[in-house]
Amino acid sequence: MELPVEEWRLCAARRWAALEPALRERLAAASLHDTLRLGCGLLRPEAEAPALRRLCRRARAGKEPAAARFYRQEGNRSFGRRHYGAAARLYSQAASHELPGSPEVSVCFANRSAALFHLGHFEVCLEDIARAESHGYPDRLLPKVLLRKAECLLCLGRLQDAADALSVVENKIATAGIVTSPAHQTLLKKLSQLKIKIQEKESCPEPAQETRGDIQRRSEIWEENVSISGASSSLRLNFDTERGRHLVASQDILPGQSLLEEEAFVSVLCPGESLLLQDSAETVWDTRVTNADLYCHRCLKQLLASVPCQGCSYAKYCSQSCADVAWEQYHRTECSLGALLLTLGVFCHVALRTVLLAGFAEVSRLVDWSHNGDRDLQDPEARCEHFSKAPETRPGTRGIPGCNDNGQYQSSYQAVFNLLPHTEKHSPEHKFLCMLSVVAICQQLQEAGLEAAVLNQESSERRSKPKTCEKTSGELSPGMKTMAEAMLRHVLQLQCNAQAITVMQESESGDGAVVNKKPVRLATAFFPVLSLLNHSCCPNTSVSFSGTAATIRASQPIPSGQEIFHCYDKDFYPCHPFAGPHRCRMRVAERQQLLSQYFFECRCRACRDELESGVKSVVSLRNTFCCPGCRAPMQGEDMLCCSNEACAISVSRETLSCRLGDLQQRIKRALEMLRDRKADQAIKMLLKCQVDAECFLSPEHLLMGELEDHLAQVYATLGKWQEAARHLERSIEIVEMHHGPSSIEIGHELFKLAQILFNGFAVSEALSTIQRAEEILSVHCGPQSTQIQELQEMKTCLSELPRSILQRT
Repeated sequence: MELPVEEWRLCAARRWAALEPALRERLAAASLHDTLRLGCGLLRPEAEAPALRRLCRRARAGKEPAAARFYRQEGNRSFGRRHYGAAARLYSQAASHELPGSPEVSVCFANRSAALFHLGHFEVCLEDIARAESHGYPDRLLPKVLLRKAECLLCLGRLQDAADALSVVENKIATAGIVTSPAHQTLLKKLSQLKIKIQEKESCPEPAQETRGDIQRRSEIWEENVSISGASSSLRLNFDTERGRHLVASQDILPGQSLLEEEAFVSVLCPGESLLLQDSAETVWDTRVTNADLYCHRCLKQLLASVPCQGCSYAKYCSQSCADVAWEQYHRTECSLGALLLTLGVFCHVALRTVLLAGFAEVSRLVDWSHNGDRDLQDPEARCEHFSKAPETRPGTRGIPGCNDNGQYQSSYQAVFNLLPHTEKHSPEHKFLCMLSVVAICQQLQEAGLEAAVLNQESSERRSKPKTCEKTSGELSPGMKTMAEAMLRHVLQLQCNAQAITVMQESESGDGAVVNKKPVRLATAFFPVLSLLNHSCCPNTSVSFSGTAATIRASQPIPSGQEIFHCYDKDFYPCHPFAGPHRCRMRVAERQQLLSQYFFECRCRACRDELESGVKSVVSLRNTFCCPGCRAPMQGEDMLCCSNEACAISVSRETLSCRLGDLQQRIKRALEMLRDRKADQAIKMLLKCQVDAECFLSPEHLLMGELEDHLAQVYATLGKWQEAARHLERSIEIVEMHHGPSSIEIGHELFKLAQILFNGFAVSEALSTIQRAEEILSVHCGPQSTQIQELQEMKTCLSELPRSILQRT
């Protein structure tokens, strides 16, 4: 959710409509500075402020002991059913709701350690055991946890540490005196068994095993650009009035070559929709898993055992060090605003975190400088002249916006600040909504006594926790107005410059033999260097992410002098896994409509060819309806007629579209059956959907490929590898027609096929598929990607099979 919740948007719209026409007119034409000056007092304490507080009560971001009890009990139920992954996540949610210093939090960590042990995550299990001990786990229960510690150490081959842990257990049992309870006897029996195991391992040490991490990794050739931070030396930065700042190849570039490696200046994890609960008289806690439960809120690393924030229930981290860094950099300010930030959306959150990371001194310097050129910034030529007078540009030079005095474009706050906000192009209502939201955040910061910390006027010794002070008036201080102006600028910038960070995430269905992964939008970020790339519906690059770092690679040969293009795949296209208005995914009219939010008309090669030639796009030709009678393509706009002259059938587009929608709903229900482990029922429904689809969809329609993909998934769940491979090969044929033989979509389909062939023991077919998948995915994702490593593991395993077996397959 990038923008505020719908109720707040409606509230802002009503406030805008109630303003005097003259004031609306002035606000519509105002600069950012004047917008804040005119609108700062329009958030009324008797109307909008209480409405916002009511909305914030739906976003539960505080500590709730009752919620902790609920999640702990649900975790116990899942553990009892041996659903250890679900149990670990529920115990994490319980820990996040426990009050700081509460003894119950140690129970959450201890319980989670048991789930992690059963999942085989022994190192992380040990970390949780240490957390339980440090948080005051009850002494009477400690022997059981310490036995688990010893067993973990034993599994990790740390025999002496395991023996030392058993000695501690023995001492604790001896100190407790003679106890004859069944639980005590079970402990003694377990202790005895572990001692025997340690002795056996000491007498017969296991041979050292080669780790999978020893698989050779190909190194990438990289020479950094002296003028553009994180960019390859094969690029140069250009600037003109038509294209603005853009990157051009300074030499011939090969497919797969890394062009840019950039760490996000700022990123914010996208919350799950379930965090925003509907108003209800009953207290209900949501057990659905969202990104907020699965990834570190700072580095975006996948979580196994989260470290909760001490002040709120929302922020979770992969380690205590990550939690400490986040607290010092920004979370000490954000912590008490959790519900407000969830209500006002990710864009407002990114804007706040951006100014907190930059610091008040840098924000103030650039805001003051911008006041001298607000009018100039709307005209490209005047803007270029204005930037030649920027605070860090040599006098007398026409500096490129965002570059420092050495002509370097760095991933810095100055570069972020100089991204275009397009103030004059946003609708007045949207600007007003963003202004009210930013003012609400800044007022809350003042009321929470955080103004001094935000303006860097407080010593580090006094920054331990936010303090509450008496409520101040709604008027913002001059310093907070400066921060609000910068935040408003960043919220408006994000519409054109936000970059969605995506990850390949495993789907919930299946039995684990074949891991079905799909791209998931994880976070929204500012990448100032990546933002230099202009859009094309036929790009020559591909982007991948590792944590908060983005890597851009050439997806095709790029000759010297050609511009580097990127297909804009921002947060606005979550419906498609490889989202973005690519020519393979959308017709030109759809692409143009979606790209209008960026305030430009796309004139890339793909759009020009399609618009000027009048020839229908590949998408139009393949994603067509076919005649229900003779299967020939249907033609027309609202009323479709069969293209076969001998056939007189005609059907309205609306009728066939409704039929398509119904088919998609049935496919969705079939996948739900698969998740519920009703594979046989899922197959029957998908086969029926396939028969129905063939009656009115083109054989090359993407949905036909999706049906084959889903059937392959179900058959793989049942271990019917040949059937699964047959359906997936059909899916690959259709995907290749739409996206091309070297597309990332084909790479991911081949990855799934490799897994199916590997599990089905089709060695020669698996090896050839692995090779093709590696070639494609290494171009788009690089040799260090998780999928490449998994493919190499499969190849190593198959190559080590006895020659006699290889000859038979």
